[in-house]
Amino acid sequence: MKEIAQGESVLIRDVTLDGRQTNIRIEGKTIVSIGPEPGGETDVVIDGKGGIALPGLYNTHTHSAMSLLRGYADDMPLQQWLGEKIWPLEAHLTAADVYQGTRLACLEMIRTGTVGFNDMYFFMEETARAADEMGMKAQVAYGFIDLFDEEKRENEIRATEKLVRHIRGMNNDRIRAAVGPHAIYTVSPEGLRWCAEFSRQNDIGIHIHLAETEQEVKDCIEQNGMRPAALLDDCGCITPRTVAAHCCWLDADDCTLLGDRGAFASHNPSSNMKLGVHRAMPCEWLRNAGAGICLGTDGCASNNNLDMFEEMKFAALLQKFYWNSQTLLPAAETLSMATAGGAAAMGFDGGRIEVGAPADIVLLDRAAVCNTPLHNPVSNAVYSCNGGAVTTVLCNGRVLMQDRFIPGEEEILREAADAAASLVGRATEQS
Repeated sequence: MKEIAQGESVLIRDVTLDGRQTNIRIEGKTIVSIGPEPGGETDVVIDGKGGIALPGLYNTHTHSAMSLLRGYADDMPLQQWLGEKIWPLEAHLTAADVYQGTRLACLEMIRTGTVGFNDMYFFMEETARAADEMGMKAQVAYGFIDLFDEEKRENEIRATEKLVRHIRGMNNDRIRAAVGPHAIYTVSPEGLRWCAEFSRQNDIGIHIHLAETEQEVKDCIEQNGMRPAALLDDCGCITPRTVAAHCCWLDADDCTLLGDRGAFASHNPSSNMKLGVHRAMPCEWLRNAGAGICLGTDGCASNNNLDMFEEMKFAALLQKFYWNSQTLLPAAETLSMATAGGAAAMGFDGGRIEVGAPADIVLLDRAAVCNTPLHNPVSNAVYSCNGGAVTTVLCNGRVLMQDRFIPGEEEILREAADAAASLVGRATEQS
């Protein structure tokens, strides 16, 4: 794969877009022409081989460095899984672990067609570094958890401020900062209000878990006299810059609230099914209320992969199954959630292939079994394919994978495996 210099023009020749054979020309970061004619000389030509062109996918809820925890703890109740396995292991995480885990996550996301991700975790400067090196777009938030303790809250505030300064210092339009109050049961109202005001003052996003379980809702009503969405709104955390993950146990009034505020809800079907939360996010209620809806995988400890093609299929099927309607979340709407919906949720201009749009482009293998026959490319993408059908990925005009080749893949895999083994070893020795 030829390294493409910044500013070079790229021609993606012979691709299928909206059912037609065409060529896509890119100048710098931007699509400048789409049509049957190549449009003049270009510095680099990529043979699309008739592949299906789709907008790059956006994963709106990840804890990317948890790729190191893939398969470490499965088939357990949520609170036991967290309290006995995940949190004790995370206590031994280092900045180097987060860097290696994020590189592994980026590798997997690129290989399966994702160009941007919305991340909440720890040592987030390292997450930003890895995303930058891998050429992806990312919105990163420090996982703010004060556990209702004033001293810890001050530490979380300082960590959040430090991350935002760092991201701004990068001066990179692919990497954005957000605040990351974890959830209503781990962050005090004072902490939530600080996050809301800091987000407003700095015009950055809010990334939070919301109404993931029925117990969360019951406890919130008992302790605060209101539901989780109302509590967050009271603290100023439901805004057009907010991405609320899970949202399984929202009721109709909650959905109306999110719609009135212009917030986004991230559907995470694989994680929610695996952890048995017993309800599917009410996508139709949210959409009808005017809320943004998007799609995310959650972390690899609870999914256990970052394949957004797989997530699209699970999302569409879970909505149909849980809400007992064959027509809910059709393929085109599901693809929009994973592309334009995700880009909008993270504040990026993306999710479409048209002149003037950022060159975030994924090519699927036209000759793959999952694309034979090709009655409906969107249907095949959502219901038939997984990430293994992806052959080529561009983000902001930069080629991240071409004909399934990603530079440095072997090193990333080796170093991530070593980091995971070392992390588990440290935790075992000190337990």
